[in-house]
Amino acid sequence: MNCEVCQLEELEVEHFEIREVLRCILHTILFHRALGLVRPKDVDLELFEITYVQCGDMELEKKIDEKINQFIDRVEKHPNKKNQICLSFYEMKNKQATMTWFTNKVERSHWEQWYINLNVVQQPKVHSGKSHHSKLVVDPGESSALEERSHRRAALEASLREVLFQIIKFVNERKDHVPPIPNLEGVSFPYEITISSSSDSAFGIDMFKRMLQTGHPTMLS
Repeated sequence: MNCEVCQLEELEVEHFEIREVLRCILHTILFHRALGLVRPKDVDLELFEITYVQCGDMELEKKIDEKINQFIDRVEKHPNKKNQICLSFYEMKNKQATMTWFTNKVERSHWEQWYINLNVVQQPKVHSGKSHHSKLVVDPGESSALEERSHRRAALEASLREVLFQIIKFVNERKDHVPPIPNLEGVSFPYEITISSSSDSAFGIDMFKRMLQTGHPTMLS
């Protein structure tokens, strides 16, 4: 089956930005692949001047937050590595067994995969510049660090907007591979979220090839 792959532009984030960035991207993808009637919910990001839309489904939000927690846990255990989340949509298909005494197997046939790439960086802490016995002391080095962080935040916001535009462009241009709407409950096509880092042998292009060949990405337990 034809599986369309979208490799989203890499984003450089600090640890405290991970949750908002991933929520924004994952919910945006799932909203554009939503089934039937949904109750759209606008969400304003706290760290950026960006508003995105969720499907308004509590179960979906819970699953996404669980995966983000797993991702953050992985980042903390493996710092200074680029990390990747893959959101895969699939169909359930019966696979005819070759031997008559085996029952039919049901397998997942992936038809679309989204790769979210984050480079989590460690930024030096910026002190307030206050001393115990004096007025506000402006340290030129700290002022420069604050200015640099402000520029970096603005750059990340612009990059995140570009990723959202990339998602919308992909959804609008790639439609022929989307399967018929399944007779399943829920607001989304069946999906799964997998996590990997740059230390994994299946990272990057090698991961694409392996997953497209097998159709069974390894789930993070």
